[in-house]
Amino acid sequence: MTFGSREFFHNHDWSKATIEEFIKALDDYLKWFKIKRIKERLGYLSPMDYRASLGY
Repeated sequence: MTFGSREFFHNHDWSKATIEEFIKALDDYLKWFKIKRIKERLGYLSPMDYRASLGY
């Protein structure tokens, strides 16, 4: 289990969430984690900003 997944699962009480609410929350989190999150190894840019800086 990666840090990101621990952060998502263990910092919330999912016992009252519907499956649809959980799926929506997970989808939103994964979009943030993979696309928008600032990353040190990318020069403190998000993956999208880093790709844009390379001309993609």
